[in-house]
Amino acid sequence: MATETALPPDRISRLSGAAMPLVAMDVRRIDHFGFGTHIRNTVRGLMELPPRLHYALLGSRDDLRQWPQLPDHFRGIEMETSEAAPSNLLRLPWRLRQLGANLLHVPHHEWVPLWLPCPYLVTVHDLVEFVLPQAAGRSRGWGLRRRLVRRSLHRAARIVAVSESTRRDIMRQFRVPFAHIQVVKNAIDEELRRPASGEERAQAAARYALDTPFVLYAGSVQPHKNIGRLIEAFAALKAGLAGTRWETLKLVVIGDEPSRHPGLRRTVIRSRMRSEVRFLGFVPRETLRALYAEAAVFAFPSLHEGFGLPPLEAMAQGTPVVASNSASLPEVMQQAAVLVNPENVFDIHRGLRQCLLDETLRQKLRAAGLAQVMQFSWRDSARRLEEIYCSLVCRS
Repeated sequence: MATETALPPDRISRLSGAAMPLVAMDVRRIDHFGFGTHIRNTVRGLMELPPRLHYALLGSRDDLRQWPQLPDHFRGIEMETSEAAPSNLLRLPWRLRQLGANLLHVPHHEWVPLWLPCPYLVTVHDLVEFVLPQAAGRSRGWGLRRRLVRRSLHRAARIVAVSESTRRDIMRQFRVPFAHIQVVKNAIDEELRRPASGEERAQAAARYALDTPFVLYAGSVQPHKNIGRLIEAFAALKAGLAGTRWETLKLVVIGDEPSRHPGLRRTVIRSRMRSEVRFLGFVPRETLRALYAEAAVFAFPSLHEGFGLPPLEAMAQGTPVVASNSASLPEVMQQAAVLVNPENVFDIHRGLRQCLLDETLRQKLRAAGLAQVMQFSWRDSARRLEEIYCSLVCRS
């Protein structure tokens, strides 16, 4: 891929020609667990559309290696400066001015420079730190951060929310008008749509010594993900499974290292589930796909989600899902999951038990889940995003 630190006049002219406006996208968070999925697939979806705009992808050399081949209307522009570095306040505006960018897309609301030479668009994935500040771990700088986020959202030419639920959160938390926020929904990675083979499932199970059925959770293990209540619900579930084919059931948690959240270990000990709960940390994407397929049930009792990709990823592998009935999850799951009250351990237990013991329901959820996954497409999301770009920069 060609990248450059300085653009000759003929290149700038070609990128920002009058016939096709130039949209710059900041891709410097592509290695982030959540944002990376969104950035990688959004860019891929835009590449698949007929050319209507020029695009400049702003990122480090490593970031830009994600796309070894770019279409003619795309260009990778090296920016080694960190978003959080003070020099970014000057470096990014200078780069945008040099490119002649008509619009900047920041695909998250974490950081927007104080001044830019062109309009900008922000994608908001969730506002959990403001909706549930205690559960999300409210820090000393929370008030300042809230003011900065409010400022960046109100100055944006447009805000993109990944769900209707997130749009409502933006309106409630920051008093942004409804018409200023557009919804462009996420979708799962294409590689996670492919059904895991029997051999892949067997290899994944052997790698982690998973020789009994298991309930699976995948995602971060931050407090708002509600893993403590899931462990308590699983303990209650185990007590009633003796004599069934699920009596050797385990709970497997994939995500952050549990050492970062000692409270979860204490919950496991208090629930007497030390030999029944496994924390695997992060696993490779291919392994994750196989573990989704191998799981008896996927559980996702989060207190708040801006969208919620892991349940859809599990559905793509034909796995029944138990999910929270709060925030965006009912919107994304529809009738394809058993929805439970995430603040009620007994309701989480009910959902898990129902999903395990009712075989008719299990088959129904498998079929409904596979159909629900098909409702979301990165190509459709990219097409909708391009329409928003054009509404801001294209001449009628």
